[in-house]
Amino acid sequence: MSADLLLAVLGALIVGGTLGLLGSGGSILTVPILVYILGREASIAIPESLAIVGSIALSAAIPHALAGRVRWKAFVSFAVGGTLGAFGGAKLAEHVPGGIQLVVFAVVMAIAAWRMLRPKPAAKEDATPAPLPLLALTGLGVGVLTGFVGVGGGFLIVPALVLIARLPMHAAVATSLALIVVNCVGGLVGHGVAGIEWRTVGVFVVVGFLGSQVGGRVGTRLPQATLKRAFAVFLIPMACLILVREAMKLLG
Repeated sequence: MSADLLLAVLGALIVGGTLGLLGSGGSILTVPILVYILGREASIAIPESLAIVGSIALSAAIPHALAGRVRWKAFVSFAVGGTLGAFGGAKLAEHVPGGIQLVVFAVVMAIAAWRMLRPKPAAKEDATPAPLPLLALTGLGVGVLTGFVGVGGGFLIVPALVLIARLPMHAAVATSLALIVVNCVGGLVGHGVAGIEWRTVGVFVVVGFLGSQVGGRVGTRLPQATLKRAFAVFLIPMACLILVREAMKLLG
């Protein structure tokens, strides 16, 4: 096994294992692993991340959809804005240096950590949902972020679906996974597939899925709240390290 392939397998195990342990959040590690461990340029790592995250989200979304947990009305409203936003974010990324994209990514990582440290928003099924155009506008913002920095955005989609669409948490998580798929597709179309190493993507998807299954079994025996807080605490210095490193490159 070549060194690059071994690194890809180890990276995929980290992403998949984290996803399985926490149920979310692991995909935010994909871009740093591709850039800092596998040596990808940001312009290639981001579309590769979109392909990886979208594929893993699809494998997780299908059982939820078959079980009837995806709320399709909210999905369509959010997806219209999200897909357009992801495409636009990808096109915007073509005109922005990779270092700036990684600085933005570090900020997104810090926001993700903050979201994990906060308590989950309370579902209010009896409350009147916000207008669907507002949901589409929120989807547009999340989509731009997805296309620009290559993250699924579930840490933003889930609270938006709970607080704006008034979905219960289980439905918000299921609908979020389906939305991550279409957002990633929109971003991937915007970036194009030139330069993507599909073998690496395939390794991440297959090994990541297997890792998520193992992580999921382990995660059922551990307190989720403690795991999420620990992961959030890990993300904060990692975000700071990326921010400092890329800022120094830009200023140097």
